[in-house]
Amino acid sequence: MQRKSTGRLRALAAVVPALTLVLAGCGTSRPSPSTDPSEASSAAGSALGQDATFYVNPDNHARAGAQQLRAAGKVQQARLVQRRIADRPTATWLTSDPDAGYADARRVSRATAPDGSLPVLVAYNVPNRDCGQFSSGGAADIDAYLEWVGSFAAGVGRNPAVVILEPDALAHALEGCGGGQSADERQRLLSEAVDILKRQPELRVYVDAGNASWVTDVDALAAGLRASGVAQADGFALNVSNFETTERSVDFGTRLSRRLGGAHFVVDTSWNGNGPLESTGADRASHADWCNPPGRRLGTPPTTDTGYPLVDALLWVKQPGDSDGTCGKGAPPAGEWYPELALDLLG
Repeated sequence: MQRKSTGRLRALAAVVPALTLVLAGCGTSRPSPSTDPSEASSAAGSALGQDATFYVNPDNHARAGAQQLRAAGKVQQARLVQRRIADRPTATWLTSDPDAGYADARRVSRATAPDGSLPVLVAYNVPNRDCGQFSSGGAADIDAYLEWVGSFAAGVGRNPAVVILEPDALAHALEGCGGGQSADERQRLLSEAVDILKRQPELRVYVDAGNASWVTDVDALAAGLRASGVAQADGFALNVSNFETTERSVDFGTRLSRRLGGAHFVVDTSWNGNGPLESTGADRASHADWCNPPGRRLGTPPTTDTGYPLVDALLWVKQPGDSDGTCGKGAPPAGEWYPELALDLLG
């Protein structure tokens, strides 16, 4: 498909002012210890190190949810939600138009400067996002998307940040759902997004790679990641908004990394404390195995001291307690606070 070049030019133009006079390189990182010499060289290239602390957004949904519980007289539940979810760092998802993308990225990244914490931002605006399912939407076309990415990057500017690039986008493309784009075209678009984001020297970018039970052909997934610019990024992300255990995710990620020359990765542990639902055929047909499944639990809190040489961080990318979509009775739309789900995650 032939496309106009104007969007890419606008996107690059949006980034250039933020790069002027930016000469400082990335900070010194301290790798996780390794007893395996074959992994030591990979660990030495860690983009985050062991000492990073992540930003707690005061506007997170869990904080408002705790206030609602308190107002309803449910003081003990409010305390649990506050302590175990609201006071822990979760990612901020950016999904809107270029002006709002710039403003939101700038607001969050600048808010971290006083305490030196590291924000995690999710770029989630690819055309035909979520393959038309519960989180459908995204930019109108390729040019609009690249303009949005440029605004996003310019909003972050010189500030350090971690970016998770387009959850599900590559996996959906490999399954044949690109919204009029072929897998090759979707991958080229992701690669262009990586190129734009990495013009900001303090941005750490991880290209989403689905989860350990989705695209299980690691050779095909590795090829897709290569075509999506993972070599120019800082690595890939696994298990975003999913429930696979950390151990299984690390095993899968390690096998995938071997095909990518030792690429590092991050794992979303926000909902994986009890692993995935042991689903039936009916659960899979109704999306109940992945859309607000019952009985899940919080996973390991965010940290860069992971104990795995190839894993730069365990993150809470999906905020615990946010709905996956209107897939069950009374469930709110995707991304909205779902108090019953949050309390279920607390056990």
